[in-house]
Amino acid sequence: MELVAQFKLTIVLFFTIFSLLAYNQAQNVTYCDGSRHYAVNVQKFEVSPDPMLVGRPATFTISASTSQPISDGRVVIDVSFLGLHVHTETRSLCEEASCPIAAGNFKLSHSQTLPVFTPPGSYALQMILNDQNNLELTCIGINFTIGTAALASDI
Repeated sequence: MELVAQFKLTIVLFFTIFSLLAYNQAQNVTYCDGSRHYAVNVQKFEVSPDPMLVGRPATFTISASTSQPISDGRVVIDVSFLGLHVHTETRSLCEEASCPIAAGNFKLSHSQTLPVFTPPGSYALQMILNDQNNLELTCIGINFTIGTAALASDI
């Protein structure tokens, strides 16, 4: 009888964890305008390590697809902490992905080391992707966490 109870508990835990992961992933990336059809659709956002740690390199990877070829463009990133704007950065799309980008699946990847004075906590990032003619291809919002320096010493 105890084996059956353990099996049921394992199944409940599995579905609970799966539901939480699905909920987090669904909440992790949102489009700036949910009613708009963007030429670039984001399927997945990953940050490694998660949570990010101050003074340590972190890599953001975005898996996306496009309905049209993209020869060049730019990525505009705005970061907020506790609702306050703290950082803006504009980068060449071709620094973050292999250009030209053919219609279909592609990845954007960016690595950065956060300054040691970066406060830990929850951050919101907005990323706008424009093509070579400055037309907006997508606009997404991403929430991420920066861990404490105490965690960094454990690595």
